[in-house]
Amino acid sequence: MVDDREKAELYALDISDVEWVGPPGDPSEERVEIAHLPGGAVAMRSSADPDTVLRYTEAEWRAFVLGARDGEFDLK
Repeated sequence: MVDDREKAELYALDISDVEWVGPPGDPSEERVEIAHLPGGAVAMRSSADPDTVLRYTEAEWRAFVLGARDGEFDLK
């Protein structure tokens, strides 16, 4: 479980110079982009709305990736 202090510190990080990466293909098309942050944390945004950024701790990101691999987010 993530505590409020950990999330506050994560959102207080200056990420203005991070390198955003996305899937291969045409970068002008809408896509999800991620940036690796200190401590294994990850920031995620949509290229269509780059000012809205979600930030995940290492544990949250790991849980998300494992869930995606297990099909938890597959559309029915």
